[in-house]
Amino acid sequence: MKYYYPESYGALADGVTDDSKAIQRAVDEAYKNGGGTVVLESGKVYYSASISLKENIDLYLQKGAVLKASADIDDYFRPCDYINDETNTLIGNPVTGKPSFCFIYAYKADGCSISGEGIIDANAYSFVKRKDKYYVTGDFYPRPTVIYVENSHHISFKDFTVRNAPFWTLHPAGCHDVLISRIRILNDLDVANSDGIDPDHCDNVRIEGCHIECADDCICLKASNGNAEYGPCENIVISGCTLISTSAAVKIGTEGVGNFRNVLVDNCIISRSNRGLSIQIRDGGNVENVSFSNIVIETRRFCPDWWGTAEPIVITAFDRDENTKAGHIKNIRFFNINCVGENGILVYGTEENPIENIYFENVNVTLSKSTKWEAGCYDLRPGIGREVEEKKNSAVRIKNARGVRFKALSAQWGEVCDEYAYALEAENVTELDLSGFSGTAAHDGEEALKIQ
Repeated sequence: MKYYYPESYGALADGVTDDSKAIQRAVDEAYKNGGGTVVLESGKVYYSASISLKENIDLYLQKGAVLKASADIDDYFRPCDYINDETNTLIGNPVTGKPSFCFIYAYKADGCSISGEGIIDANAYSFVKRKDKYYVTGDFYPRPTVIYVENSHHISFKDFTVRNAPFWTLHPAGCHDVLISRIRILNDLDVANSDGIDPDHCDNVRIEGCHIECADDCICLKASNGNAEYGPCENIVISGCTLISTSAAVKIGTEGVGNFRNVLVDNCIISRSNRGLSIQIRDGGNVENVSFSNIVIETRRFCPDWWGTAEPIVITAFDRDENTKAGHIKNIRFFNINCVGENGILVYGTEENPIENIYFENVNVTLSKSTKWEAGCYDLRPGIGREVEEKKNSAVRIKNARGVRFKALSAQWGEVCDEYAYALEAENVTELDLSGFSGTAAHDGEEALKIQ
């Protein structure tokens, strides 16, 4: 493997001068020679505008090196800079389309990677402003995505740290064979939309041994409309991660025009999160064959600006709007899960689209009030007429579902408040097997189960 140093192409690495042209020249020279490693050296700060990775290029950040993103939005790749040469479409909005701005970009860059134990500092506070003491948003939307890699195969992201993302942090889209291993994402918990890892229409993805702290979702599987030319999001393994989130630690959806299937999440610890495990389907994509196992979940409410009301597990399927019908959710399994938080498990479909075949085995749920924020509510957003619903919290609540089974699920109570109610509340649930369910009501003298 040949090594290329940006200093050889004019980089000063003084933390002030824009080194992007020198870094890009090193990348381009390595690509011209069939691939290689571009090295950012220890003890140096490389201030940079956007960079484009290429096929078989490893961007290697030595321990102690910092790659700091520019504070000037005009330094970022934008829709006018890159056009998909096959579909002639522009890079656009990152939620419904493709990123409007991105710091590190790659397209058709098979074998590219980012590695090393250095730091990428994405300079979030150059692009956001404070809304209140709990929440920061931006003067414009969307803000820059830190790393966006599209239609690239056999790619890797290993060992480095990203901090201060102003928007989504790592967004692979339409990629096959993706390894994300031992990276740290350290975003402030008040910066809106600073998702950690967002695999979008990707397959054969392994996310392992990562630590992620971020506002919004830590790991979110997506099938966005803007990347709908690619296939389903499938064959995903998430293992050995520690996660802290103001929204959901692990989520499937809500952007889901394509299908999600064959997903394994195991051996993770979720702490201080607004939600734990979440499947939210609002578009036409379906979800099936998902297994969560050996997971510890601790939830607490953050301020009402964030989606979620401390549900450790939530599965919902609602139509996004009058013209967008939600897909179907089925075959979801939970094994060896321990949940402690301010709200309970929620499974909620519609009469026309019930959630199907959900199985819980060796699951413990303990509700305990721990913050100043109100209890007695469920966050059903987004969707037609879906807002935060005021309703007493139960350890398990199920509505509009078919084929729900429990084997050794225990519902318990810690610090009880007036807004806590039943061990189980079920409405319009067929094929409900309670033979392995145990629990009491939150308050003495009340029924443990409410089934309608």
